[in-house]
Amino acid sequence: MDINNNEKGRISVVGMGPGRESMMTQQALQAMDASDVIVGYTVYLELLGDRFAGKEMLSTPMKQEAERCRMAFDEAAKGKSVAMICSGDAGIYGMASLMFEVKEELGSNAADIEIDVIPGITAASSGAALLGAPLNHDFCVISLSDLLTPWELIERRLRAAAEGDFAIAIYNPSSKKRHDYLQKACDILLEKAEPERACGYVRSIGRDGEEFRTCTLGELRDTDVDMFTTVFIGNSQSRIMGDRLITPRGYRL
Repeated sequence: MDINNNEKGRISVVGMGPGRESMMTQQALQAMDASDVIVGYTVYLELLGDRFAGKEMLSTPMKQEAERCRMAFDEAAKGKSVAMICSGDAGIYGMASLMFEVKEELGSNAADIEIDVIPGITAASSGAALLGAPLNHDFCVISLSDLLTPWELIERRLRAAAEGDFAIAIYNPSSKKRHDYLQKACDILLEKAEPERACGYVRSIGRDGEEFRTCTLGELRDTDVDMFTTVFIGNSQSRIMGDRLITPRGYRL
């Protein structure tokens, strides 16, 4: 990082939603249009398409998120405007918090570099829209990935959500190494919720192969999902209406 450069750039941490341009906010598009450099995970850069083909793009593989952030600060220290992109919303399982942590780590080298957080459409919102209205009352979002969170803590959060009768959006329900995690989560929820509890899931939101299904909690337990699936668990008042999952707000008819 060039600490002698007096003209520091800015970093916009941009939530790009599912990836399709039509599902990006105008603020996100404007931030990327105005950037000199776009930094991101390789798969997300590939989703940007032709609109940003002329931009300088920098990437790192998965599991090198901190290095990606330092790369963004390196470019901003040269006086460049940088867009650090992530899927969904930058502040919901995104890169926003790590960017601030890395800025603190870099100390005086990054003190003059401003960070703007640009919100995007997270999978809970975009997936819920496809399913109907599964999160129309109090809800929580829980990731089943234990890469950064101990499974024991995830279990506690699942039980607390069931005890509080929250509708739940579940991120990262499965992977090759965690093929049975959704089944384990359903078993925990079934301690409080009935097998007939209304549920649903959405695959590949905003991308090729997009699909959604409704089901019961008992059926969900034995459903194969992947890391591109977002799962929705209804509360005790949720119900399936046709092919949609609805959680009533409680208005009187």
